[in-house]
Amino acid sequence: FMVDPFHVSALNQTRMKLWEVEAELQGVKPFSAPKLQLEQYPTSSHIAAHMIHAMYNAYEDVEGKSVVDMGCGTGMLGIGCSLFGASSVIGLDIDQDALDIAVENTEHTETEMDFVRCDLSPSNSSCLRRGFSADTVVMNPPFGTRRKGIDTIFLRRAMEMCSGAIYSLHKSSTRDVSALSLSRHKCSRLPATPPCS
Repeated sequence: FMVDPFHVSALNQTRMKLWEVEAELQGVKPFSAPKLQLEQYPTSSHIAAHMIHAMYNAYEDVEGKSVVDMGCGTGMLGIGCSLFGASSVIGLDIDQDALDIAVENTEHTETEMDFVRCDLSPSNSSCLRRGFSADTVVMNPPFGTRRKGIDTIFLRRAMEMCSGAIYSLHKSSTRDVSALSLSRHKCSRLPATPPCS
């Protein structure tokens, strides 16, 4: 699957159609050997396309915005934001193997994205000391099946670096806790759950 740079450029100059985004994201390579302790699971191109399409069209939180993809894994969400014209995208992840695949994916899709290996846990504030900030944060964080509460930690880190909107995928059983965590930090607005079919 080859991406024609002119085609991607032309897509960014007009409102992208959902099927176009999903087709572009289908070329993103998943984890070669997912690490269970890190709860690595792929974000499907279908879910990513629906999520970013809603962020772009309904909320205008992508085009011209700085974006951080927290726990970026192989880069699916960040690459999608780059395709939609984000001014900059930074992917943060603890796993160098995942970041190596993400770099390959940006080369394959001919998108712009920077990557930083860092630990987002409370005991390690090195990521925050680097001064990351963004208009929009996207993430598909660990659900907390291996490490209870890690999804909430990701939300807190997102709130510390985000000046606009946070888009996060969570298990339905933790949705109320996640929403409560966000509301306690007085986010400017809580975007609606993107429609997925």
